[in-house]
Amino acid sequence: MEQTIKGGTVVGATGQTRADIAVLDGRIVAVESSLPEVGEVIDASGLLVLPGMVDTHVHLMDPGPTEREDFPTGTRAAAARGVTTIIEHTHSHPLRSAGDVAEKVAYLQGRSNVDFALAAHTWPDRIDDMPEVWEAGVAFFKMFTCTTHGVPALDGAHLLKALAQVAKLDGRTLIHCEDESITEEAERVLKAAGRDDPAILFEWRNREAELVAIAAAAVLTETTGATATFAHVSCPEVLAVIASAQARGANIAAEACPQYMTLHEDEVLEQGALRKFTPPARIRSEGEETAMWDLVRSGAYSHFSTDHAPSTMAQKSEGGIWEAPFGLPGIDTTLAFLLDAAIAGKITMSDVVRMYATAPAQRYGLAPRKGALSVGADADIVLVDPSGSWAVRDEDVISKAGWSPYSGRTMAGRVVATYLAGVEVARDGVCHDGRLGTFMNPRSMHDS
Repeated sequence: MEQTIKGGTVVGATGQTRADIAVLDGRIVAVESSLPEVGEVIDASGLLVLPGMVDTHVHLMDPGPTEREDFPTGTRAAAARGVTTIIEHTHSHPLRSAGDVAEKVAYLQGRSNVDFALAAHTWPDRIDDMPEVWEAGVAFFKMFTCTTHGVPALDGAHLLKALAQVAKLDGRTLIHCEDESITEEAERVLKAAGRDDPAILFEWRNREAELVAIAAAAVLTETTGATATFAHVSCPEVLAVIASAQARGANIAAEACPQYMTLHEDEVLEQGALRKFTPPARIRSEGEETAMWDLVRSGAYSHFSTDHAPSTMAQKSEGGIWEAPFGLPGIDTTLAFLLDAAIAGKITMSDVVRMYATAPAQRYGLAPRKGALSVGADADIVLVDPSGSWAVRDEDVISKAGWSPYSGRTMAGRVVATYLAGVEVARDGVCHDGRLGTFMNPRSMHDS
C-alpha cells in the first residue's frame, strides 16, 4: 500500500518544515519538500503532521479489574487522541516471569487499537528472575520504594540488588519513589488522630517522602551504573535532587505528567477522591505553576507520560478518602493538554513531539521505528488542526473512567486523524476500533 501525505507542516523534535511524506507498506520512505502524488493521497494542507505519540506509563487493568479499564477501550481512547504506541503495566496482574509475559502477549492479540510494549514488576523475592523477564521482551521493570497498589516495596538492599541487575542487563527501570517509613508513619499519626478529611492526602504522601526516596534511588542508580527513570516527578525540589545526581554522571531521567503542571494541591479539599493520586498535586500558587513550565522548557524533564490509572466516578466515591483508589485518567487528554500548552506559548510544538514521542521512544528502546517522522520509521502519524479546539466534557471521555480532571476546559488544537503503520485508525475523535495494534519487543523490533 502506497500513500502520500501532501501539503502539511511536518513537526519534529528540533523544528518544523513544510514537507510531504511518502509511505510504502506501513513505513516512511521519503520526507521531502515536494513529492509526486503516489497511491492514496492524504491532503494535510493547513495541518500539522506529527509522529504518533508514545506514552510509556499506562495502566489498562487488563487482565484484571476491567470494569476500570480494558485494552480495547483504553487503546480506543489512545488512538482517537493521537497516541499510537503505549507501554502498559497493570498492578492487578503483574508480570514477574517470562511465562507471565508470553501469556499476556497471547491474551492481548487482537485487543489493542495501537501498538504496545509491556513492562514487568520487580518483587523483592523475584529479583533473580529479572534476566529471563528482560529477555522475554519487556520494555522496563517497574519498581516501588513504597507498597502501593498491592505491589510490595523494595527497601534499600533490594533496590540496590535490582538496580545492579538492570545495569548488568543494560536494561531500563521506572521507579515510583516515596519513602515507605515516612508514608507509614504519617498514615499512623493521621489515623490515630481520627483524620479522614481530604487534606490527609498531601500530609500522608508528603514531599519529604518523595525527596528521601528519590535521593536514595539516585545514589543507588549512580553507584550501580543502571539506567533509571523516576516516575511522575512532582515538584522543583525533587528535580533539583535529580539534577545533582545527573551532574555526577547518573543515567537518570525525570518523567513529567500533566497533573503536576496544572492541578493545585488544594483542589483535593473540594474534589476529594477525584484528586487522589500519588504523589499528589503539589502546586500551591500560579507562580509555582509557572515555575513548573519553566522547568519543562529547561530540559529538567526528559519526557511526558500520562500515568493513566482510571477509576470510574462510582469507584472513586466508594468509601472515604483512605479507601478510594489512587489514580487519574489521562490517555484521552494528554496530547490535547500539550497541544494547548504549545499554542499558548508555554512550550513549542517541537517540545510536544520531543517530550511525548521522540524522547520516550528513545529512552525505552522503541526508536528509530517509533517517535519520529523519519525514513524507515513506522508510518504512525497524527494530523492536527492548530486552529481547532476541543472542549473537554466527561461525556466525551472514551476511557471507561468516564470523567476527566480537565472537564470544563477548552484545549486549543484538535487531532484530526491518527494513522498506525499507514492505516487510518481514528478520525475526528472517533476510533475505528480495528484492533490492529501489535506487540513491540524492544529486543527484536530493530531487526524487522
